[in-house]
Amino acid sequence: MAACPPSWLIVNTRSGSHSAAREAELKRVLAEQGLDCDLTVSFPDADLPSRSLLEESGIERLIIFTGDGTANGAIAKLAGWGGEILFLPGGTMNLLSGRLHGEEVEAEEILARVARGAYRRIRLPVVRCEKGNALAGFLAGPGTAWANVREAMRDIDVAGLAEHTSDAVAETTYGARVRMADPAQGRPDGYPLLEITPSARGMQVDAYCADDAAGYLQQGWALLRRRFREGPHERLGLFDRLEIANCEGEPLNVLLDGEPETLGPEAVLQLAETEVDLLATDHGY
Repeated sequence: MAACPPSWLIVNTRSGSHSAAREAELKRVLAEQGLDCDLTVSFPDADLPSRSLLEESGIERLIIFTGDGTANGAIAKLAGWGGEILFLPGGTMNLLSGRLHGEEVEAEEILARVARGAYRRIRLPVVRCEKGNALAGFLAGPGTAWANVREAMRDIDVAGLAEHTSDAVAETTYGARVRMADPAQGRPDGYPLLEITPSARGMQVDAYCADDAAGYLQQGWALLRRRFREGPHERLGLFDRLEIANCEGEPLNVLLDGEPETLGPEAVLQLAETEVDLLATDHGY
């Protein structure tokens, strides 16, 4: 069993998948595997730890049990830290965990791998834009409006669900589309959604479009489940650098690991890597 460095745990108590029982079970498994944590940071009641705080406290490993968006924020604060980050699936979709550990691998199995030393420290390839990095995936276009529907579903907000669904259908159908500007690939009139996924091979660009009402319903359902490639789409290629643009010169609505941001009418995206080490237990990253 690998020796456990001084560690802290981050949980998101506002996450839809968090519960006191699940947190207690995770801590039990951590102890069972010899991976005990000295402190639990309960976000958002407590701030995400900074690099200086971890260094002053002598912490060498940070275990993050949250969704992708919270993990993104935590990792962004730790650029240049010499420790290591172990991300566990503690959200709804857990796309980042899929990159690091394999699809649908539970936290218990990941911890068992780490306990026996079956991991490596990596700098994870990411999509970088002016607002930050996307570790799990970057989405751009009017189709990102479906994120509001997903939030209403998670919060069991029936009235909000109906309103956001109507808005999302209208925005996806009639909103200003986004196109590949440099290199100029795909449809010149753009798409309702571009999905850009980072990997060691480059940024993979998939473009989503529907030609009729049935297609938009199919795409919307795929977006809600974050299973984008089940919707109608075309692959535009792999790139180290690219520029996307709003076809009508409006600001770009984007999602960085599921969190909404707004960019200018044109945005440069580059393949980069995290500025801190993450632990990977699967080769899929």
